[in-house]
Amino acid sequence: MREHDSATSSSTIAVSTPGGVPGTGPSGVTDLAAAPPPGDAPTVAAPPRVSAPASAPASTPAPHTAARGTLLAALGVASFSLTFPATAWALEGMGAWTVVTLRSVLAALIAGCCLAAFRVRPPERRHWAGLAVVAAGVVLGFPLLTTLALETSTTSHAAVVVGLLPLTTAVFSAVRTGARPSKAFWAAALAGAAVVIGFTVQQSGGALSTGDLYLFAALLVCAAGYTEGGRLARHLPGWQVIGWALLLALPVTAPGAALALLAEPPHFTAHAVAGLLWLSFGSQFLGLVVWYRGMAAIGVSKASQLQLAQPLLTLVWSVLLLGEQLPLAAPVAAVAVLVCIAVTQRSAT
Repeated sequence: MREHDSATSSSTIAVSTPGGVPGTGPSGVTDLAAAPPPGDAPTVAAPPRVSAPASAPASTPAPHTAARGTLLAALGVASFSLTFPATAWALEGMGAWTVVTLRSVLAALIAGCCLAAFRVRPPERRHWAGLAVVAAGVVLGFPLLTTLALETSTTSHAAVVVGLLPLTTAVFSAVRTGARPSKAFWAAALAGAAVVIGFTVQQSGGALSTGDLYLFAALLVCAAGYTEGGRLARHLPGWQVIGWALLLALPVTAPGAALALLAEPPHFTAHAVAGLLWLSFGSQFLGLVVWYRGMAAIGVSKASQLQLAQPLLTLVWSVLLLGEQLPLAAPVAAVAVLVCIAVTQRSAT
């Protein structure tokens, strides 16, 4: 009898199946046929062998993702390179405060229509602090400070801000997001910044204008806004990041625009209107949309180094749109900057 019981017990050893656990059916419900009969000691199933989990995918973006992100960030840089010439055009018919506030209000109208058309829900509470940094740095701070600087500085001299912006953004990113670019990245970033600064200072005769304080302050607030926007773009689409930032600044920019129009009566020339429209739709909205999407794809540090080309592009636009003379050293500086950009994009971050 005991031998019979023993054979019965051994036949009740559960086998793990894909649909459940030992002793259960495919649906996870206990299998009565596999349960030991009353009176017998419960049979302990042999633990199934567990295979090692597959390794997590690398955090490095896929080649096609990186290429697409680089293209988007480059389009953002191209749009930003027109910002200073467009601001100079706008200042021909409007005051500085009018330009800054109107460009933000017009961009906020576009953003609001897009958010409403797609019925986008407001961001989570944890994102609003970051959006406030983007609004303060990119929507309000940088446009205001650079516009005030361009009242006394030329576009080529103001390009020193953009020359330092990639390096400053990379530093902000390392502090804020914990990014740790390689030594080769930092060496190329420093070399590129040195080339751009040396070129710009040489072209300005080594003299610093009264607007330089505005320019350096703009550098800091913009780097903070870029870094925070790039971080948020990993959680929200890029166009929503700048869209909500523009709406967040609207209680400040809308009354400011009304007061500025009263204090600074505008003269809407063709140049002034064209400059204002580009600042609103190109620099303030569409450019930042693709810029933040590119940052989210390839990282804040790598994307920021593409801006090393921005001062040189600005010089080209200044020649074509403002009639300024292209310096002879520009091609040499352009080649040096492109080499530095290539190193930063290929180095590990």
